[in-house]
Amino acid sequence: MYLKIHETQTGRIVAICDKELIGKVLDDGTVYMDLDRHRAFYIGERAGDDDVKSALKEFDSANLVGSRCVSIAISMDIIDKEEIMYINKIPYVQIYRL
Repeated sequence: MYLKIHETQTGRIVAICDKELIGKVLDDGTVYMDLDRHRAFYIGERAGDDDVKSALKEFDSANLVGSRCVSIAISMDIIDKEEIMYINKIPYVQIYRL
């Protein structure tokens, strides 16, 4: 997985993407996600499960793309399965803490 933390004026954004999805374009006719053009948003450090769990302990918003990182968020009770969206069977979630 790739993990990148963006510190912004509005808070901490955690971006995580399963490694094999970087460079792909996901498009199901309704939702379009270009993981090639926007690779810089997700590519930070290579991350294992523990790195992802640590990053997901403190954030203001999070963007997760891929079954591995989404599964970690489920196991941490950050999201429920009903909150997962899919593009061509690839799970993704956007989480906002207000």
